[in-house]
Amino acid sequence: MRFTFTSRQQVWVAAAAVGAAAALVPLTAQQGARQTKSAAPPAVVSQPAPDRNDYDAIYRIKDEGFQRSKVMEIESWLTDVYGPRLTNSPNYKRAGDWAVKQMADWGLANAKKDTWGPFGRGWSNDKFYAQALAPTPFPIIGYPMAWSPGTNGLVSGDAVVADIQTEDDFAKFKGRVRGKFVFVSALFDITPHFTADAHRYTDDELTDMEKETGQLPRRGGAFGTPARQGGPGRQGGPGQPGGRGAVQAFQAKRTQFFQDEGALALVSAGRGDDGTVFVQGAPGAGRDVGADPGLPQVAFASEHYGRLYRAMDKGQAVRIEMDVKNTFYDDDPNTFNITAEIPGTDKADEIVMLGAHFDSWQAGTGATDNAAGSAVMMEAMRILKQTGVKLRRTVRIGLWGGEEQGLLGSRAYVKDHFADPTVMQLKPEHAKLAGYFNVDNGTGAIRGVYLQGNEAVAPIFEEWMKPFHNVGMHALTIRDTGGTDHLSYDAVGLPGFQFIQDPVDYGSRTHHSNMDVYERIQEADMRQNAVIVATFVYNTANRDEKLPRKPLPPARPAPARGTGVPSP
Repeated sequence: MRFTFTSRQQVWVAAAAVGAAAALVPLTAQQGARQTKSAAPPAVVSQPAPDRNDYDAIYRIKDEGFQRSKVMEIESWLTDVYGPRLTNSPNYKRAGDWAVKQMADWGLANAKKDTWGPFGRGWSNDKFYAQALAPTPFPIIGYPMAWSPGTNGLVSGDAVVADIQTEDDFAKFKGRVRGKFVFVSALFDITPHFTADAHRYTDDELTDMEKETGQLPRRGGAFGTPARQGGPGRQGGPGQPGGRGAVQAFQAKRTQFFQDEGALALVSAGRGDDGTVFVQGAPGAGRDVGADPGLPQVAFASEHYGRLYRAMDKGQAVRIEMDVKNTFYDDDPNTFNITAEIPGTDKADEIVMLGAHFDSWQAGTGATDNAAGSAVMMEAMRILKQTGVKLRRTVRIGLWGGEEQGLLGSRAYVKDHFADPTVMQLKPEHAKLAGYFNVDNGTGAIRGVYLQGNEAVAPIFEEWMKPFHNVGMHALTIRDTGGTDHLSYDAVGLPGFQFIQDPVDYGSRTHHSNMDVYERIQEADMRQNAVIVATFVYNTANRDEKLPRKPLPPARPAPARGTGVPSP
C-alpha cells in the first residue's frame, strides 16, 4: 500500500518520527547528552495532531443512516404533500410548520421559525389552463411566472409576436398589441440528445476539478464579487453585459409598455425541451406589498411556443384561450428561516451549523432544488440525535428562505448572529462558530468538498473522507462554488463549505423546472449524503479546535434588493 501526503501531513509525519527516534535512545545516553555543554538542545516546534476518525461513532451513524433512513419520507412530505415552496407562499408556511414539528418530535431543542424580513408579498398559482384555438386546436403545456397576476377568468384573443430587444423596437409595436397574447421570445434551436441527460463525475473529472485554475479571485459570489464556477446549475463571475440591473430595468420598461398598450398576457418560450419547462420569476415583476403586478406572464413549452410562432410567421391567425388564477398574499411581508439544535456538552457555547435552502420555484415541487438538501440535513440531525453520539459542541440546523431571490434568508441570519458584511463589525457569536456545511446541488451523491480557498482545512477533510472512499468521496478542490448559502458565511470570514455532488440531471432536466419532482430523487445517493453530512458535523463538533479560517475579508457594499427575477 502506498501513502501520499500533503505538505502539512509531511510536517506531522516528520514530527512524529522525531519523537519516535528520541524514544528509542537509551536513557543513560540521553542523560549523557544533557550533561554535554556543547550539545545544543533541538528546537521544539509544536504541531497540531492530525484529526483521527472515530470509527465506532461512524459505524453507528452509518448503521442508522443506511438501515433505518427517513430521508425519502422527509422528501415526500416536502414535495408530494406541501409541493412548491415559493418563499412566503402558503405552501412554504405549511411546510415550515411541518418541519418544525417533525424536528421537535425527534427531540431536537429550540425547533422554531426564525423571522426575518421584509421579504415582500407571497404568491401562489391556483389554476392554469391554456388552449390553442386556431389555426389548429391543441392543449398547451405552460406555467405562470411567479409574482405575475392571473387573467381574472377565461380570456381569449389573437396572438402576436413582439420581440422587443432595443429602445428602437418600442415604436414598432405601438397600437398593435391591444387585446392580444404577446409572444416576447425569439425561437431557439432544439437539438437531439445524443448524450444522456444524467451524468456522474468520472475520476478524471474530479481530478481535474482539484486543480488550481488561477482564473478568478477565490473569494466571492455572495456579495457582488466574482467566484470561480463550481457545481452544476451554479454560476460565478460577472453577469450579462450592462449588468443585471440594466437588464431588469429594461424588462420592467417593456412589461409596462405592453400593459399600457392593453395586451392580454405576455408569453415566453420556456427553456427546455421534451416537455420540460424551466420557469421562475416574471421579468419586471416585484414583490413589494401592494405594488401593481402588471400583466399575466406565462412560459409555454418550447415545442408548443415554436409551433404557434411559426404559424404566425406564415401569416396564419393564431388564437388562444387562457384561464390563470394567481393569488397574492400581502398580510405579512416578513418571512422565516427554520432552526433547531442538539445541545453540546463541554463546548456547548460553540456551534456547528449545517443547512440548506427550504424554498423553491413554482413549476415542480422543488424536489432536487432544494427539498433534497433540506431532507438530507434534517435526516443528518435525526441520525445524530437517534444514535446518541456524544457532541461536544452544539449542532444547529438552518433551513433558509429566500435563497432563490439572492440568499436572502441566510444573509439575514448571518447578519443577525455573526457580522454585517457591509461593515464587518464582528458579533460575539462569530468567534463561536466552528464551521458551516451546505447541500444544494440536487440529488447527486457527495463526491468531495469545495474548499472555498481554505487550504488549511484540506488535511482535516482528507482524513474525514477516508471512511467514504469506498462510495466515491475523495475529491477536494480549492476552487469556490457560487450561488448558494455557504457564501453568506464565507463573506464574513467564517468557514462555510458546499459539498461536491454528482450532477445527475440537475442542470439538464430538474433545476428550476416543472420536472423538479420526487421521481427525480436518487434514494441511494440521499441516504449516503445524510450519512456523510452527519459524520462531518460529528467530527467538527468533537475536534479540539474549531475549523481553520481564512483571513477576514474587507467590508463590502450592500447588494441590491432582490426581485422576482432569479439570480443566475
